[in-house]
Amino acid sequence: MPVRILDVREATVPIASTIRNATIDFSQMTISVVAVITDAVRNGQRVVGYGYHSNGRYSQSGPIRDRFIPRILAADPDDLLDDDHDNLCPARVWATMMANEKPGGHGERSVAVGTLDMAIWDAIAKIAEMPLYALLAKKRNQEASGRVFLYAAGGYYYPGQDMRALCDEMRRHLDEGFTAVKIKIGGASLAEDRKRVEAVLEELGPHARLAVDANGSLDLRMAVAYGEMLREYDLLFFEEPGDPLDFALQSVLAGVYPHAMATGENLFSLQDARNLVRYAALRRDRDFLQFDASLSYGLTEYLRILAMTEAQGWAPSRMLPHGGHVMAMNMVAGLGLAGTEFYPGLFEPWGNLPDHCRIEDGYLTLPEAPGMGFEANSALFEAIKQATA
Repeated sequence: MPVRILDVREATVPIASTIRNATIDFSQMTISVVAVITDAVRNGQRVVGYGYHSNGRYSQSGPIRDRFIPRILAADPDDLLDDDHDNLCPARVWATMMANEKPGGHGERSVAVGTLDMAIWDAIAKIAEMPLYALLAKKRNQEASGRVFLYAAGGYYYPGQDMRALCDEMRRHLDEGFTAVKIKIGGASLAEDRKRVEAVLEELGPHARLAVDANGSLDLRMAVAYGEMLREYDLLFFEEPGDPLDFALQSVLAGVYPHAMATGENLFSLQDARNLVRYAALRRDRDFLQFDASLSYGLTEYLRILAMTEAQGWAPSRMLPHGGHVMAMNMVAGLGLAGTEFYPGLFEPWGNLPDHCRIEDGYLTLPEAPGMGFEANSALFEAIKQATA
């Protein structure tokens, strides 16, 4: 029988924290959580798709409730289905949400659509009775092992934090099974950040790689100064040195910093991703592209971005999506991407690992649960259910 969307719900959830990076603190951070309720039944349970977006962008209640949910619920149900009429079609639901929207203006609208799109894909995979990563691999005629490379994204600036506390945090990540970690830079002086980098490198020794993230905080002069300082070290990557739309800065830095760079998490559309690839002088043999599907119109748009980057000669193994959420993990496992980040001990339960899963030698093996696998993460699933009840 044709699938019908019966209701869509949204809630704002606080994820406040005392941490900060070089550009923002998280003292008032919120996210949107959504539930797409369908009339499909699998294993005696009504299929409900869930979604939420990454930290760093505030909740999107206004556009979700005022524009995008009403468009989904007002649509002819048949217009939201795939050709076989036995499941939802993500591209058609996406087009319904974006009806009557002008081009451009991607910074906030894209988060609202991306959050809902996550829930649509969760429902689709559950209706198909497949893990999302297996469904994605099938669409690309690939094998899916369910293995995901994760790096520990931490090293934030904390009130009263000293070098010992920073190094102790990195040591915990090694003990948790990570083989790569990331710390923040750009929120202190260049001299202080050099000390932070050197202290962490000494703590890690040969056991793990270090990445650094300036969160778009540096102007051209300081980006070059940091590049000249950091080129001395064997870093996994130097992330988002300047404003995400300053492609000229990125291009200049590529001439100064010879090692891997990473950027793209704050670009929210196919068009912006295409301009990054065209004009930022990024290098296909070493740099990473970090587009976050939950913030950039969803997995539906990410698949278009992936097709574009592949056409421009970028291998999926150079894609390293931002997010720290279960959808990014499914994307890595199903699309053959390089890996994704994880926030140990931060933003819980929104960043928890699935129950009974642990990281071994830098890799996580996802459970074979239908959909995104929210239900395999008891603390996260309980929080989602409470928020959208």
